[in-house]
Amino acid sequence: MLFLLIAFLFPLNSFGDRKINIFNRCPFPVWPGIVGPGNPEGGGFRLGNEQNRIISVEDGWEGVIWGRTLCDSRMRCATGTCGNREQCNGTIGRFPFTVAEFSLNESNDEDVYSVSLINGYNVPILIDPFGGQGCRRAGGCVSDINDFCPERMRITSNRRSVNNNVVGCRSPCDALRSDRECCRGNFETPDKCFRSHVAQTFKDACPSAYSFLFDDATSSFGCQTNAEYLVQFC
Repeated sequence: MLFLLIAFLFPLNSFGDRKINIFNRCPFPVWPGIVGPGNPEGGGFRLGNEQNRIISVEDGWEGVIWGRTLCDSRMRCATGTCGNREQCNGTIGRFPFTVAEFSLNESNDEDVYSVSLINGYNVPILIDPFGGQGCRRAGGCVSDINDFCPERMRITSNRRSVNNNVVGCRSPCDALRSDRECCRGNFETPDKCFRSHVAQTFKDACPSAYSFLFDDATSSFGCQTNAEYLVQFC
């Protein structure tokens, strides 16, 4: 039964062809944005609730996937916008947003992947690997950061469809612009820069996601032997 489920999620791929299944579990539409070699799917599309799309990338692909939310008919989005267009075509979105990062076959046939909140948060992201060895899931959140985002870091929307008008939370670095929060200047090395109180609230909500620059030990994951991936919003 498990084999049939995996086969449904990930059809058999050809040599050098890797699959990433992007699945929207949010109760609202999400427009995935994608930036990386080959410009998969033109860099973006729309997913309604419980919809998914499988993208194909080359072995060795290095790229990012994020979600744009509350986009209108002119593709003006409350979070993650890459311009007034559905396909980002190589343009990264506007912060804040949660991001899934991939570096496939980085070294010794190992993929490296992570979920990052370094540039802020809009929706939870979960990465689940299938078919590899030594793999672990990344990201996911036990609570919605938008619910307790500090006032100075909030991104809000007045649209009637939003029960809580906070739709995104800026990162401490983006909001406060301090060397301490951004791990730069006198704080640019791991022995000088530590997770701040604000970044810790991000970490508490999403324990296996990056909360600040030097968060590798609990937030960067490796997977061997040609795995396939599920990227889930919410």
